[in-house]
Amino acid sequence: MEPPRGDTAVFAGSARSGRSGRPRATSRAALERLGFELFAERGFDDTTVDDIAAAAGIGRRTFFRYFASKNDLVWGDFEEQLTRLDALLTAADPDTPMMDALRAAVVEFNRFDPAQVPWHRQRMALILRVPTLQADSAVRYASWRDLVTEFAARRLGRPASALLPRLVGGTTLAACVTAYEQWLADEGADLGELLDLAVRQLADGYRDLPG
Repeated sequence: MEPPRGDTAVFAGSARSGRSGRPRATSRAALERLGFELFAERGFDDTTVDDIAAAAGIGRRTFFRYFASKNDLVWGDFEEQLTRLDALLTAADPDTPMMDALRAAVVEFNRFDPAQVPWHRQRMALILRVPTLQADSAVRYASWRDLVTEFAARRLGRPASALLPRLVGGTTLAACVTAYEQWLADEGADLGELLDLAVRQLADGYRDLPG
């Protein structure tokens, strides 16, 4: 999941919104950043799509050209990020033990430029802590878990519907969510180190598996 990138935000001409003379936002990144600012000020539940559109100086219809919902704004370009994770798993050296390859892919997938870390922290705080986002989060987590399950199935030579690949997928997701929860609780912690440790600990339980 990529955080909103300030250097990719594009603004249109000299058009002004009603929000402190802010130029009209005309990109996904600009709308994400503005949405996150409003969520921080008002809370996720008390910020509406109309609020974000008005602050951005655009119409509601224009907002929906970029995002299908307010939830989608929080997650950013999730499908693109799933494609990136799949590429990392596919590119893993087949001679590297399965859990070592999985750990390396997970750590790399969650590597961010330091300037983007505060935005990513805000994104993950919303995803993990806002109750109204939990149902949506469960669906997206399932897509992430399925990629890991399919990777494990290939390495183990079993169908993705088999117990062991599903177990690897489910427990890896749980380990990563736990690492993120610890990261949010401790601002001095390093996300990469936490993810590396969580998956290493998990790998001990799978040390006798082939692949």
